[in-house]
Amino acid sequence: MFKQLAKLKFTGNNIKLPVNWSQPSGTKGQQYNDAFKAGEGTTAPGMPPLFFAATMNKYHTDTQKKLNQDFGEFIDGISDAICSAWSTWQSAATMVGVVINAVTAVGGQVVGPPMGPLILAQGPKTKPNHMKYTSAVANTIGTAWLSYTATIKVTGMPWYPAFAALPMPVAPPTPNIPCPVIALTQVKASLSPAVMKQQMVGMLGDPQAPHHQELFDCICDAFDKVFTIWQASTMVTNVLGTGPVPTFAPPYVPVGPVVGGVGTMTPGGFV
Repeated sequence: MFKQLAKLKFTGNNIKLPVNWSQPSGTKGQQYNDAFKAGEGTTAPGMPPLFFAATMNKYHTDTQKKLNQDFGEFIDGISDAICSAWSTWQSAATMVGVVINAVTAVGGQVVGPPMGPLILAQGPKTKPNHMKYTSAVANTIGTAWLSYTATIKVTGMPWYPAFAALPMPVAPPTPNIPCPVIALTQVKASLSPAVMKQQMVGMLGDPQAPHHQELFDCICDAFDKVFTIWQASTMVTNVLGTGPVPTFAPPYVPVGPVVGGVGTMTPGGFV
């Protein structure tokens, strides 16, 4: 999905090659047409198109095919790297420091491996431009993801209904009631496509790099769309809660609520 979304966004820029091409007219136009061998004036463009050929001239379609392949390989490679890093983060991430009082959970902090180095390790690097693009994408997404996950908090979620009245002095480790990530409090400003795109452009530091604005734009747009789906479809599970029941004093007080308990997610709890 990430690859398809990124390529559709890039194709929507309708970039024609050569850029700003103008067909010669009059005598120059005739000379231009006479300069090519039979069959070179009309050829088939590359499909599916990330770029478009300004004309069906062989030299224009050859350029279009070459850039289609080059940018297509990069988009495929960086998409695989981002999704793999995301999956690795999700399988290792945990949530710690959740505070539990009776049924209610609050606070907490999400902790996981940095995504930037994971993307950088797997992203395309065989070509000079690819290495620069991969570095800009990896550093930007890694920093943005770290900023985003630092804001994720639990705010008054009724995760532990059994903790309202327990007939024991300490609650046994109990998993939370699962909920989607989107139900938690979070600030995703750092993941804004416009913000990340500008950060990638700044990290690249090469205004002459071919079509880098459109490339970063399509990656950030795909990330945003996949992230929106991830927020709604990924569940927060296995946050094991426990804590004391200070009012438990049988036989006079046979049951009581958990007070000042803690919850900790085991790695892989985001599913």
